[in-house]
Amino acid sequence: MADIRYDFRSDTVTRPTAAMRAAMAAAEVGDDVYGEDPTVNRLEHVAAERLGKQAGLFCPTGTQANLIALMTHCERGDEFIAGQMAHLYRWEAGGAAVLGSIQPQPVLNQPDGTLALGDIEAAIKPVDPHYARTRLLALENTMGGQILPQGSVGAACALAREAGLACHLDGARIFNAAVASGVAVADLAAPFDTVSACLSKGLGAPLGSVLTGPRDLIDKGRRLRKILGGAMRQAGIVAAAGIYALDEHVTRLAEDHANARRLAEGLAAVDGFVIVPPDTNIVFVKVTGASAVALKAHFLSCGVGVGTAYGDRLRLVTHLDVGKDGVEAAIDAARKWRGPAS
Repeated sequence: MADIRYDFRSDTVTRPTAAMRAAMAAAEVGDDVYGEDPTVNRLEHVAAERLGKQAGLFCPTGTQANLIALMTHCERGDEFIAGQMAHLYRWEAGGAAVLGSIQPQPVLNQPDGTLALGDIEAAIKPVDPHYARTRLLALENTMGGQILPQGSVGAACALAREAGLACHLDGARIFNAAVASGVAVADLAAPFDTVSACLSKGLGAPLGSVLTGPRDLIDKGRRLRKILGGAMRQAGIVAAAGIYALDEHVTRLAEDHANARRLAEGLAAVDGFVIVPPDTNIVFVKVTGASAVALKAHFLSCGVGVGTAYGDRLRLVTHLDVGKDGVEAAIDAARKWRGPAS
């Protein structure tokens, strides 16, 4: 297999910068299980403050942060509503059902990533012993790189609250949404009770997410984190990377978005390539007349790693470890495409 020189598979492949590593090395630490790691405590406070919430909980992964959120809002036999393409429904190993005994109720995502209000309303179960109890609406922003329109978010959350539901946001890339839309991240988070935000991906920390929300739910979540095996000891070393990411890497997300636009424009100029203009840092590519698997192999032969093929679609994600030279290399590889025999 050819070596990957330019890695567009995901923004999860980023590595800590030298300055971030220095911050990690200098971190003051303590035992976080006892609540004594000052760097973890600071990260939780900073993240909660940025997102406009009372408290935060540092988790090793976004998957765990979302699962904790679901389990704080829902009891055994309860149900949450989410989009068919939501990460916490489709790509988190069924954890809510396996570990929380919580039933997912997926509904169709619209082309812009939103959920239709009529679909949400129809999915809410009546109070009847035959049904799971609908307790939560979970949305995701960005959704496949698309920014959810804030008006749609507000309307969906208002509908949920009228029905007595809580609201959770999988904000894995919420800072991308804030930078690209010009809307403050706290305003994007405001309609939701709880919000998870990823510190890796575009922000470039080596790991970690912060779940934010009301203090009572976060206190409950801290116990759930222990149950789920996510309690850590001298975690300030990695929490320092998260603080550095929040302080230094948010505004630079605009560079990733600009690189994604350039990438989309270059790929769209190649015959057979169909591109949806990206909102943020994720570019989806459809190729006509050939398998996306073959196209993925072609990119790899040119030293360009791209995301998993979905039928006739590929995904390319820009991030701090692929700059303009990587974008041009990907465009050049596309220009060399001659179909499955190439």
